[in-house]
Amino acid sequence: MKIAILYICTGHYKVFWDEFYTSAEQYFIPGAAKTYFVFTDAKDLPYQDAPNVQVREQELLSWPYATLMRFHIFSRIREELQHFDYIFFFNANAKFLRTITAEEFLPGPQDDGLTVVLSPGFHATPPEALPYEKHQKRSTAYMPKAYRKIYVQGGVNGGMAAAYLQMIETLREHVQRDLDNGIIAIWHDESHLNRYIADKHPRLLSPSYIFPEDRPDLPFEPIILIRDKKPYGGNSLMRKDMTDRKLSLWQRILRRLKNL
Repeated sequence: MKIAILYICTGHYKVFWDEFYTSAEQYFIPGAAKTYFVFTDAKDLPYQDAPNVQVREQELLSWPYATLMRFHIFSRIREELQHFDYIFFFNANAKFLRTITAEEFLPGPQDDGLTVVLSPGFHATPPEALPYEKHQKRSTAYMPKAYRKIYVQGGVNGGMAAAYLQMIETLREHVQRDLDNGIIAIWHDESHLNRYIADKHPRLLSPSYIFPEDRPDLPFEPIILIRDKKPYGGNSLMRKDMTDRKLSLWQRILRRLKNL
């Protein structure tokens, strides 16, 4: 079994790579042939010369484009990804805590070939209060009421190669169409992911597989831990160009007011 792992660590996110790689090697579907595609601007990374690590140069994008454009980034290597059985993306600050088996994690055709993870922050939120893109009807991420049922987090997802490559290409096109129309969905790539799976039947994993380190109160067993960024400087250090981020926020607010 050949698995491609997509990993973006630009800017200060490179501090998490060592722990991600070693824990994934130990715990994520042991016995599978895993290849790590690392998109980074770092000049030197631990394990970059390992035979299963493929480093791809990627500039640091300002917020929110660092997350919004991830499907564009993945699309660059779609021809290489066609040679794998499965493809998975993990947030840079993910850490595997115990063995994850193929049986518990990998989707089949009955799952439309996709695996996604329920958002821990909204596990008990009623559908009408989930943070979909509800206001910008011109957005390709706009979620009609009939589809508002579950909410998944964007930091862990993947699937069978053909199904996931189709998702990458579709969401790249959707994000680009929105940008061409001056639209950024409320939660960026995560909004587009939720709209994409709304009329599919993906394998749906519990929040245990994207457990936030700073929320020990959540009623789930941590299996994949999402490391707290605060000890490493928090979002203000991890994200580039706070001026651009604030400008983007104001642009979104003005667009929403215009659409009221």
